[in-house]
Amino acid sequence: MKLDDRQLHKFFGFNTQGDLGPYTFYTDKRGQLVFFLKAPPKTPGSPFQLVCRDNMRLAAKFWNALPITKRLAWEAATKRLSLKLTGYNLFTFWFIKGDDNVIRTIEHQSNTALITQT
Repeated sequence: MKLDDRQLHKFFGFNTQGDLGPYTFYTDKRGQLVFFLKAPPKTPGSPFQLVCRDNMRLAAKFWNALPITKRLAWEAATKRLSLKLTGYNLFTFWFIKGDDNVIRTIEHQSNTALITQT
């Protein structure tokens, strides 16, 4: 079997897409890996982009401030319900959207306390 550099990542089980170090990766319509040096943005972020980035940063800060037992509870809830996301992703969604009803449903179905007062 002859693999070129652009197929080697698949041989090792990597599905590379997005930014990694100084490169941007994606797979084209023919299934070939395409990569190139990241280009810096030409304009600064819009006010809305800056707010979104600040919200993501703040969510990460609050996630890291949670006790390990609470972080594990968020992870366990997503696993119990076979959600296709991590506990961190679920927490970030809740933190940014503030949709307590969704989280209360997940708490009820997974039998895991996430945002309820204990």
